Amino acid sequence: MELNALYNQIIVENSRSSQNRHKVSEATASLEGVNPSCGDDIVLELRVKDGIIEDAGFTGEGCAISQASASLMIDLILGKPVEEAQNLLKTFLGMIKGEISDEAQLDSLEDAIALKGISHMPGRVKCAVLPWHTLMGIIEEPETAK
Repeated sequence: MELNALYNQIIVENSRSSQNRHKVSEATASLEGVNPSCGDDIVLELRVKDGIIEDAGFTGEGCAISQASASLMIDLILGKPVEEAQNLLKTFLGMIKGEISDEAQLDSLEDAIALKGISHMPGRVKCAVLPWHTLMGIIEEPETAK
């Protein structure tokens, strides 16, 4: 299977998956992310205990890219320390901006690397980064999240 076809399959499967599409019981942080240019609207919820992301989920509506990106991000950060999630966030945004292209560095993104090709589609970049920017809001400004 060609790499692009595999990446497309990962995006389609994650955009339809309900695995990470749920409210989080006893969430410690919740933040809405909106992309007014296309109507994507998600609410990201996290439960963090002792610096570890114990649970994460999202609800909302949006295009396949935003929904897949949210699901892939949650798969990646679940069970990880907040600091590691922040590093993954920086790596993902660097990949999308075209600032990070070193495959070894991008390996940490696991299946989220499937969104790398979005960087060449400016109209879709905002869709892909919406959940990640929402996560950034929770991590960098926890007092505004909840």
